[in-house]
Amino acid sequence: MIFVPLPFVVALLLAILLVRMLRQGDGSFAEKQPFLLLIGLYGLQSVVIGIRWGYDVVGIMPIQSLIATTIAALAWVCFKGLAMEEQPALSRFWPHLLPTATIAVFIALYPEPISLAIILIFLGYGAALLRLAWGGPDALVATRLDGAMLSYRSLQITGFALIASAVTDVIISFDFSRTGGTHAGAIVALGNVIALLVLGTAASVASGGSGTEAFSAEPPPPPPATEEDGAVADALDTLMRARQLYRDPDLNLTRIARKMNLPARRVSTAVNRIHGMSVSQYVNDFRIRAACEQLVSTDHPITQVMFDSGFISKSNFNREFARMNGENPTQFRKRRVPQKSGGAASNVIFMSP
Repeated sequence: MIFVPLPFVVALLLAILLVRMLRQGDGSFAEKQPFLLLIGLYGLQSVVIGIRWGYDVVGIMPIQSLIATTIAALAWVCFKGLAMEEQPALSRFWPHLLPTATIAVFIALYPEPISLAIILIFLGYGAALLRLAWGGPDALVATRLDGAMLSYRSLQITGFALIASAVTDVIISFDFSRTGGTHAGAIVALGNVIALLVLGTAASVASGGSGTEAFSAEPPPPPPATEEDGAVADALDTLMRARQLYRDPDLNLTRIARKMNLPARRVSTAVNRIHGMSVSQYVNDFRIRAACEQLVSTDHPITQVMFDSGFISKSNFNREFARMNGENPTQFRKRRVPQKSGGAASNVIFMSP
């Protein structure tokens, strides 16, 4: 009977996820490219792990070390790109090739420090990702607002996963020192299989892919608002109503800031302080109000209403709709539109936090 290591199955699942991302029409290829490369490396690493621990091919370990280091650096590059107003070329991040180059030198000249170096690299990039996440969802100024919270959660998951991988390496090293690696195979199989699947899904979501899990977060209490905050918030309200920017499915914080000729951080700070919510929630409130108006005044299919109001993810649309109205779009329409006449109800209430 042919033995197929579990990491090979994980690699297949990641390959399917990669193909799905390539076939999706939302977002530009340039924006997805770093995440596509990251998921490709996840899949390759899973194959290498399967060969090493499934068939006990020790000679492939140097390749595993190089890929692992590259994954940590590339994960940082991917999410850092979402936090920059101007989308940079991958060549701008060439210094992050240095960790992989360092490991390559160790492999060629002095292998002993490799395990410690990889642990430190994973801890460093994991901490850097969590520090980036400290700025909240609005820190990812280049991510589409329709999925900003999902991208933010993906950033947090990736940061914690890198740190967890470093801890796993410490446990494996301890196992080799105490038992000669008796449990190392099981630790690697369990830890890396779960981690690669989670990281692959997180990368897919962060790049603009659809997610099905409902994430929500209560923003921290904002500091007192200033007069300047009020002026910026008023200008943004006017811009949203006059130009209906919220109908743009690819809208992000960077685009809003450019329309207002202000730094992205200034816009997000004003929204946080005046409205007590993130920019993604603020924009989604406009989108849901527009959807409510269409639901009671037209007989358009709910999917069309969703797209017309600026959403492209059905799960996010339903989640945000329930957040504002306490019911799904179908229930909302049934309760407010007379079934026989097909006309609009006279009393329409839009709930908003």
